[in-house]
Amino acid sequence: MIGAIVSAIVIGAIVGALARLILPGRQNMSIGLTLIVGIVAALIGTLIAQLFGFADTRGIDWLEHILQLVLAVIGVSIVAGTAKGRGTGRGRTTT
Repeated sequence: MIGAIVSAIVIGAIVGALARLILPGRQNMSIGLTLIVGIVAALIGTLIAQLFGFADTRGIDWLEHILQLVLAVIGVSIVAGTAKGRGTGRGRTTT
């Protein structure tokens, strides 16, 4: 159980960082939020991989990791897109 949590954190951190590198442009989000998105993507990717039966293979589970990365890219783009819409930058007024 502890090993699964630690591996989810490590893989989530790697997947979240790779997602930010893959996405073009600047993402206006913190490192902590990137880690959270990566961890959630890693957990959801593992669950989906287990449902389809390709989570536990001999060697490295490449399909599972690719699925986690795709989910992280989607997650980072959604979170970065919603973060752009918020705020009171130039020309914006608060009501």
